Amino acid sequence: MKQYTLTIQEIRKETEDTITLSFKQPGLRKIKYLAGQYITLILRINGRKYARPYSFSSAPTVDATLDVTVKRVPGGVVSNYINDELKVGDVVEMLEPMGDFTYSILNTTQTIFLWGVGSGITPLYSLTKEILNTQPNTKIHLVYGNKCKKSTIFLNELVQLNQKFQSNFKLTQFFSQVETLDENEGFRGRISSEFVTSLISKQNNLIESIHYICGPKKLKDTINNSLLELKVPSSSIFIEEFELVIDPQELYDVEDSKVTIDFKGQLSEIFVPKGKSILDVALDNDIELPYSCQTGNCSTCKGKLKEGQLKMVGLTKEREDLAQDEFLLCCSYPLVNPISIEVI
Repeated sequence: MKQYTLTIQEIRKETEDTITLSFKQPGLRKIKYLAGQYITLILRINGRKYARPYSFSSAPTVDATLDVTVKRVPGGVVSNYINDELKVGDVVEMLEPMGDFTYSILNTTQTIFLWGVGSGITPLYSLTKEILNTQPNTKIHLVYGNKCKKSTIFLNELVQLNQKFQSNFKLTQFFSQVETLDENEGFRGRISSEFVTSLISKQNNLIESIHYICGPKKLKDTINNSLLELKVPSSSIFIEEFELVIDPQELYDVEDSKVTIDFKGQLSEIFVPKGKSILDVALDNDIELPYSCQTGNCSTCKGKLKEGQLKMVGLTKEREDLAQDEFLLCCSYPLVNPISIEVI
């Protein structure tokens, strides 16, 4: 997997708890990416190596820099470090762009619906700019929820896009913590299944509509279920997964286990208690294994099972690209004791 070292060219404060890092593209061989993808930043904080994926907020045909937008998370080691410590001129390591929350050339009769809440706007903003710039006949409707205007990331930019592309871009906003709201500013409350049904059922080409959803699990479930009930094909619904949600029932047969890890010819032995993934315990023991998304959607933390039995938990889609003895360590749990793994 390719790695890059890029310099921070600019830092923009978007809201009280959110900043955008603009990285300077390499002069000779620019990094290629698709709107909606993410890049993994590698940071060393207090002696420990952290890797975190962040969606691009830039668009490849619109922006000269590579931009990622990072919202502070309460107790979040990496997001707080990025917001508090990084400065213009700093050099940051990163892995190559990844992710399939993207689009291909669209039928101009199609309408794209983008659904997001809070920092879930990041890949949707990238998609919006790219599609408006490259496919001017495609209609986009962005439905975006926040607590209030003050906490809305890219509010001014989105309003400007709405004014500039009035014929093919519509912005609908929801605010959950406001007492008053002008009629043309949006709706009070949260995005509901009733709103989704009301909006989508009015579409002439319902079957041809395309939907991108990014936000908390509850939002994603609400919108996805409403769309499926309206007979929107599941192949037309794209959901960005940035958190691994595990049903405790899926861990019923998981066992405590001694795990031996072979990484670049060096053997390490760790104890993995029931309920912890192999990757989590390895990182806790300062074993710097490669990883990125931590949601089972990439293959950065892939390992080959040499001894024992594992199960993968929390995957949101089937991984047909893995061999029978290959596992993603971010979502792998021991079923027997001991376990032996070779990191690929």
